[in-house]
Amino acid sequence: MIGQTIQSDTLKVLVSQHVVREVVVGRVNADNARWTLSVRLGSPSARLVPVRSRREPLRTWASLTAVGRFAETVGITGFSVEL
Repeated sequence: MIGQTIQSDTLKVLVSQHVVREVVVGRVNADNARWTLSVRLGSPSARLVPVRSRREPLRTWASLTAVGRFAETVGITGFSVEL
């Protein structure tokens, strides 16, 4: 269960206000080819908060290219990838 998540509309506002400290893309699990995007807000010790969709508690993408396109639409200029 995902405790705290962030919707893309909110993420776009936070990116424009320079509140996002770090962006990390990772796999849902080792056997799955789906990808997630999480952000760290505020302090370096803050936990990563995953992005959710309107319908699902966790938004996933089928490829890193798709994650990159989403990142561009919300104003994210770079992210790290954890394999």
